[in-house]
Amino acid sequence: MHRTLWAFAAILCCLALPAKAAGIQLLQSDPALSGAIWYPCAAEPTHVALGNLSVGADFDLKGVKDCPVTGARLPLVIYSHGRGGFFGQQHDTAEALADAGFIVAAVNHPGDTANDSSRRNTLSVWESRPVDIVRLLDFMLKDWKDRAVIDPAKVGFFGFSLGGATGFVLMGTRPDFARIAGLCKETTGACAELHNGVTPPEPVHDARIRAAVIIDPAPGLLTRENLAAVKVPFQFWRSRFGGPGVGDGSGTERVAEGLPGKPEIHVVPAGHFAFLAPCSPELAAAVPRICTDVPAGFDRAGFHRAFNAAVVTFFREQLAGGDH
Repeated sequence: MHRTLWAFAAILCCLALPAKAAGIQLLQSDPALSGAIWYPCAAEPTHVALGNLSVGADFDLKGVKDCPVTGARLPLVIYSHGRGGFFGQQHDTAEALADAGFIVAAVNHPGDTANDSSRRNTLSVWESRPVDIVRLLDFMLKDWKDRAVIDPAKVGFFGFSLGGATGFVLMGTRPDFARIAGLCKETTGACAELHNGVTPPEPVHDARIRAAVIIDPAPGLLTRENLAAVKVPFQFWRSRFGGPGVGDGSGTERVAEGLPGKPEIHVVPAGHFAFLAPCSPELAAAVPRICTDVPAGFDRAGFHRAFNAAVVTFFREQLAGGDH
């Protein structure tokens, strides 16, 4: 199994990506499809304001709102955010993919966002999250006003933390709820539901996904046995020091050791939140927990230049055939 530190991928930063800008369409009319679509655009990027998002600081995306889509037969990447996150928490990666000729679509997972915790820590989230992604993919391929520019045979998935585990489920994994029931002691949430005999949801798969980037996935329900069902090529990233949702890093290390095939694996010498987009000074002041890196002094912005380039390269190889 190939293993590498992100530093070895830093040379990818020197690759010249096409000089394009990310067009952005916001999805706001349907609570089940609240998010954004990034795509290639010929105009100069600016700031697209999203407002406060209940984090105590205004949040902007970089791009051109409602710019006409540039290109045809474009590959599509669907994004799933982490527990308690939101669709734009890795916006810089979405922008990099759009600049490189991809369409990226991301939505909030209702019940498990920064503003809505109604499903958080429940068994139902293991059904609702994959269903959200299937709904988004259906929308992009069947109902999006610019769907004609998408190549439906070139669909990728990008997921962080619980979003990464969501991706494994979509690609064929059946979560091991019995394992968690034997380990957890909590008297609330999914743990209590399992101990009280609540039937876990059946996994939701989607064969349209042809390649994936899995980032520091929530490890509890993932085992060597259930990961063996994954036949889709994927790139795997994990943090060495872990953080909320992934523990001290030993869980994702265990998952990495049980991955099927010989995926490309990157081990980043930092904590879990290093994978989130670099924070503005305003966001760092408002939510220091997600903006403070471990170890102190870790260069998140420099890491993201290498990270984004590696993600673009992987999806180019798997979906775009090097032609974007």
